[in-house]
Amino acid sequence: MNLLVTGIAMGESPRWHDDRLWLSDWGAQEILAVDLQGNTEVVAKVPFELPFCIDRLSDGRLLIVSGREGLLLRREPDGSLVTHADLTPLSRNGWNEIVVDGRGNTYVNTSGAIAVVTPEGTVRQVADGGAFPNGMAVTPDNSTLILAESYGKRLTAFDIAPDGGLSNRRVWADLNGGVPDGICLDAENAIWYADVPNKRCVRVREGGEVLQTIGLDRGCFACMLGGVDKRTLFLIATEWRGMENISAVAQQRTGQVLTAEAPAAGVGWPATN
Repeated sequence: MNLLVTGIAMGESPRWHDDRLWLSDWGAQEILAVDLQGNTEVVAKVPFELPFCIDRLSDGRLLIVSGREGLLLRREPDGSLVTHADLTPLSRNGWNEIVVDGRGNTYVNTSGAIAVVTPEGTVRQVADGGAFPNGMAVTPDNSTLILAESYGKRLTAFDIAPDGGLSNRRVWADLNGGVPDGICLDAENAIWYADVPNKRCVRVREGGEVLQTIGLDRGCFACMLGGVDKRTLFLIATEWRGMENISAVAQQRTGQVLTAEAPAAGVGWPATN
């Protein structure tokens, strides 16, 4: 395992795009892009507080979840932010994680709901949000969405209908005490999940078999496969002392981006292009 970047206030939501890792630095209200040599660029300053998870439309435009405001924002080529969808009619709770699938459907979750925003702009609830919903991933054939339920200590799968609806909810993996946060999918149909309280990143098969565990010295919030061959695992880690101490944690800038070689390439969505 190698240290790529340090001094991040509080990192989340990594995405591989155009030969760089993009991520949200919640504590600094910035979106960063990092290359494989560790060179870091602040690509956007955002005028709102956490959470603001990110993903991309098929045309490359960045989507940003303004969690507390209940808005899904779109970053235009000139850098301006416009409202892509208003999520508040579905829930006034804070909105969290996002994934855009291969059909252009955008899924965003909150406590009590998973919403889909279609390419045509319609917004509707397609499932309940589970026990503290966090990271989401979609299989390469666009048939299945997998949700990390942090408090449920499980990964949950849904079938995806052609119209973006979700059905056939089922346990994809019982994690036996694992607390999943950000997740990503690989070509051997395994999921990597980040685990804050257990300070690790874990690779599991459907059914829950643990294939690999990477231990860290601080909480692991998210993970993403990318790099030249999509087999670099990026780990986002921060010392964590609870939401009540989040300002102090951000000021101490203990956040890191680490890398490790993965046994299989990243596939599906979040996209690894």
